[in-house]
Amino acid sequence: MKNIVYFDLETQQSAEEVGGWDKISQMRMSIGVTYSTATGGYKIYGEKQVDDLLTELQRADLVVGFNNLRFDYEVLHYYTTLDLRQLPTLDMLVELQNTLNHRLSLDSIATATFGVEKTAEGLQALEWFKQGKLAEIAEYCCYDVKITKLVHEYGAQNKQLHYANRFGKKMTVPVKW
Repeated sequence: MKNIVYFDLETQQSAEEVGGWDKISQMRMSIGVTYSTATGGYKIYGEKQVDDLLTELQRADLVVGFNNLRFDYEVLHYYTTLDLRQLPTLDMLVELQNTLNHRLSLDSIATATFGVEKTAEGLQALEWFKQGKLAEIAEYCCYDVKITKLVHEYGAQNKQLHYANRFGKKMTVPVKW
């Protein structure tokens, strides 16, 4: 059985706090979460366990995320000399952007496809970090990983996803994963 690892992370600081989007690696990870199809379970990693997270990602047959090539991997590059972009990766945002020629949010896909919304947003997770509320960040990040997994599985099974366009109209986009 293929070990697909679904992955997301939250950061300690915003782009503004580190001096811009060209310094993503300096944002540092607060919490990372994975779901492995091999183990059938979630794992939550704090910054002190980042080496274990990197090992899990390297052992995956496929890492699936949403904006993980441009964002999550760049955050992790603070902790490793490995070029994580070389890992077998499906970045659903990149695939959808290549098809549609514009970016979608995970929330717009989840809402249109499943009728569910994200429980919070990244800016809330930054505030929780400053307040030391790591459990809240972990719960939020686990939920994002679950949505990522559901979106990937739905796309694989149905060869399409739904999303709400900027006018709120439900649209459909074909996918090839």
